[in-house]
Parts: sequence; structure tokens; C-alpha cells
Amino acid sequence: MERTHMIQRLGKIFCPRRWRGWPGILFGIIFGAVLCAGSAVAADEIKWKELKGAHFIVYFSGEESFARDVLNSAERYYTRIAGELGYARYQDFWTWEKRCKIYVHPDHPSFLKASGGQEWSHGLAEYNTKTIVSYAWHEGFLDSLLPHEIAHLIFRDFIGFKGEVPLWLDEGVAQWEEEAKRPQMKAMVKELYEGEGFLLINDMMKLDIRRLKGKEGVHVRAALTKDGSPGVVFLSSDNLVNTYYLQSVSMVGFLIEKFGGESFTAFCRELRDGESLEQALKSAYTTITTIRDFEKRWKEYLDQL
Repeated sequence: MERTHMIQRLGKIFCPRRWRGWPGILFGIIFGAVLCAGSAVAADEIKWKELKGAHFIVYFSGEESFARDVLNSAERYYTRIAGELGYARYQDFWTWEKRCKIYVHPDHPSFLKASGGQEWSHGLAEYNTKTIVSYAWHEGFLDSLLPHEIAHLIFRDFIGFKGEVPLWLDEGVAQWEEEAKRPQMKAMVKELYEGEGFLLINDMMKLDIRRLKGKEGVHVRAALTKDGSPGVVFLSSDNLVNTYYLQSVSMVGFLIEKFGGESFTAFCRELRDGESLEQALKSAYTTITTIRDFEKRWKEYLDQL
């Protein structure tokens, strides 16, 4: 029995079957790093060339064809993400001097040297300078990293940092905008749900999974079971992080798919203006008045997947 992921309920132990392909689904875990200074692009030996678009400037030193793909994809993602999140109506959003900068380093070692990041890091976003930094690689760059980090920046540009914005919402939005992965993520979430391994939302609000990466040990958390009975889940650090991220993207997907982008924007606006999570949900969604209501409606959504 895999002792790092078990659920105990009513005196019995339930062990969900191993999640096949789990590590490959969550590029967002390694792409969501945030810096508060401009150190990520401090590579004086690189002679940058640039391509400019309506909302982005791409800095690169390698092949222009890849940089052109990055720029075209970024502009396309911007239009889709801003529209889906309801932000497209804001005039002069990310234009001219407000354009987002994308630095494409020639290789992974160059990126790590400039960013000071960990070996597992492949990209990051700097909110204060509206900058995305990565390196020239093809697998996952255009389909995962780019929309993920653009979503982070668009979301934070709108919502700011003053309100009570839970980490699961920020990361859930960024992962949801990795559109190509939505079917796979939904399948993984469904399997996790059937295994009754979800965390309570109130527990997620208190949990900073950024501090868990790479740590060993088993974490004991309250579980959200399908029938609503009390449960406990035992998770390794990696499985706790993966569960958190999968649950985050599922909750965001539920709000957007079930109620639409306008209601989601209203929800985010309430958080931006200082409302609690529960009050923001209540204001934006007439059928959700409490966190418990949110969990109930979300579980109904999962039952239909």
C-alpha cells in the first residue's frame, strides 16, 4: 500500500490507485515563481535582439523564427485570456510603454545564471516589471509556460495585492489558461475526486504550498469526501502540492464554466476591493452564500465530468 497517500474514514483506510502521468500535468508548479527585483534578466554578456508586438516585446539572442513564434503566441494568448477573464474591455491595457517584456535566454544554464533559480525552474514572472523570463526550448514552452505566466500577470494586474486573494485562486487561474491541458487536468481531477483525496477549501486557504517543495515527510490534512463525512488524508509533500494545484485549477474551472467570465470577473473585483472570499462568492454568485455552498456546488460539477 502506498503510505504517502491514504484516506482514513470511519476507521477504514482507502488508498486511491496511483495517478498515472501525474508529474507531467503540473507545469504550473515550476512556472509560477515570482521575483521582486529585475535580477532575472541581468545577463550582461547576452546581446539582445527584440521583436515588438501590440502587447509584448520579445528579447532573444537565438533564432528569430522561435522568437516570432513566441510573440505571435503571446499576442494570441493575451486576446483569449483577457477576454475569458473579462479584462479585455480595459483600454490601453498592456500597450505601448505598458507592454509585457519576454526574455528568451539561449539555454537553461543561461536562464539559471541570470535568474538565480533552482535547477527545476524553467520560467518565472516578475509582477512589478511585467516581465516573463525563460529560455529557448520547445516542449511545453508555447503551450504551457507562455499562457500560464501571461495569465498570472493579467490576473495580478487587475486584482492587485491588497485584497484577500488566496494562492489557490492565483495558481488556478494560471493553470486554467493552459487550455491545451484542460482535458487532461479534468481527467486527473476526476480520478482524484473518485479517490476522495480532496482538501477542505478552508484548509487550502491556510496552506502555503510554496514552502513544501522538495520537503520530505507525510502531511495529515482534513479531507473533503464525496458524501460529506469527515475524513483525513495522508500525503507526501509532492502529493500534497500536486493535490493542491489540481484542486485549484478545478475550482477555477468550475466557476468559469458554470457561471461564465463576467461573474468570475465580478468575483475577482470583490476580492480586489477587500471583501473576504466568502463575501466575494456571495456577491458574485447568487446560489453560493458560504464556503460550504461552494464546496457542494463544485462537487456537483465534478459528478458530471
